[in-house]
Amino acid sequence: MRRRSLLIAVPAGLVTLAACGDDKGDSGKASESAEPSAPETSAAPPPKIVDGPLPAITAGKKFDEKPTVAKGSGEPSKDLAVKTVIAGNGRTVAENDYVVANYLGQIWDTGKVFDNSYDRGARLALPLTQGQIIDGWRYGLIGKKAGSRVQMAVPPTWGYGKQGNPQAGIKGTDTLVFVVDVQGTFNAKSSAEGSEVAQDNIDLPKVGTNTDGKAPSIKVPDAAAPKELVANYVIEGDGEKVGAQDSVLVQYKGVLWDGGKEFDSTYKRGQLTSFSLQQVVKGWSQGLTGKKVGSRVLIVIPPKLGYGDNPPQGSEIKKDSTLVFTVDILAKL
Repeated sequence: MRRRSLLIAVPAGLVTLAACGDDKGDSGKASESAEPSAPETSAAPPPKIVDGPLPAITAGKKFDEKPTVAKGSGEPSKDLAVKTVIAGNGRTVAENDYVVANYLGQIWDTGKVFDNSYDRGARLALPLTQGQIIDGWRYGLIGKKAGSRVQMAVPPTWGYGKQGNPQAGIKGTDTLVFVVDVQGTFNAKSSAEGSEVAQDNIDLPKVGTNTDGKAPSIKVPDAAAPKELVANYVIEGDGEKVGAQDSVLVQYKGVLWDGGKEFDSTYKRGQLTSFSLQQVVKGWSQGLTGKKVGSRVLIVIPPKLGYGDNPPQGSEIKKDSTLVFTVDILAKL
C-alpha cells in the first residue's frame, strides 16, 4: 500500500516496514485491528457531510485521552457525519497530507471497539490520499486543524464497502464510529524547523539548511569515509526526543560517499515515509535515537551498520558502500 523505498529494502535478517503504522509489540494492543487503510475497491463518490447523529463520548474527553464512546442510538445517517469536538489551532489538513493522529474506532450498533492507537502507544501516520485510506477519513478530516478532536460516523460506502473487514469483525453493513485526535499534518514540502548548527568538520559532508521543502544539498568532501557512525544535527529542533523503540515520519535523501550519487529520496518521490527504528538498518536506528523531532540530521553510515556486502538488488548501492543521509524528523509516532 505504501511504496517501498530503498531505505527499508533491508537485507535478510532485518524486518521490513509494516504496511500501515507500527505496533510496539503486543502489550496493550487492541484485540482487533483495522487501521483505516483503504479497501482495494475504494472508489465511492464524494459524500454529503452532515453533523450527526453521533454517539456521546462519555469518558476521556480531553484531547489525546483515550475516549470511551457510547453505542449508537437508532439508525445512523446514510451520509458521512463529522463533528469537531475540540477545535485546534494548528495547520489545516489538506488532501494528500500525512496526518499523524491517535484514534479509536468502534461499530455503531454494538459499540465494539475494533481498534485504537492509544493502547498501542503508537500514533498513526497515513496519507489522506485516495486508495490509501478509507474515504470517510479522507473527506472527514480535510479542512480540520492540527490539535483538533474529530468524531465521525462512517457508513459502509465510505468505509470498508460491502466486503467489510472480516479480520476485525466489521460487516459490510456496519457504520463505523471514529474519534480522531489530530496531532499534526504534513506534506511533501514539510521540512525541519529549528536552529542551524555549525558544520565545522571539513572531513564530513555539508548539508544544505534550506527549509522550503526542496531537497537539501549534500556535498561530500574529498576525504576518506569515516569508519564509525556519524549522526550530527544540521538543524536542531525543539521537539521530543526519539527513542530506540519509536517510529518516525521523515523526509530524507541518501547519496553514496564515493561519487556523491543520489540513490534514494522522499523529495524526488514527493511522498513522506514512516518507519519503526527497529525495522531499518542499524545506522538509521542508532543515528536517530535521541535526536529531537523537528531536526535535520546528517547520518554517515559505514558498511558494517548499513548494507555491508548485501546491498538492495537493483539499487545504486554497491557492496561495502558508505552511505550519507540527510533526514528531517517531522514527527514521532
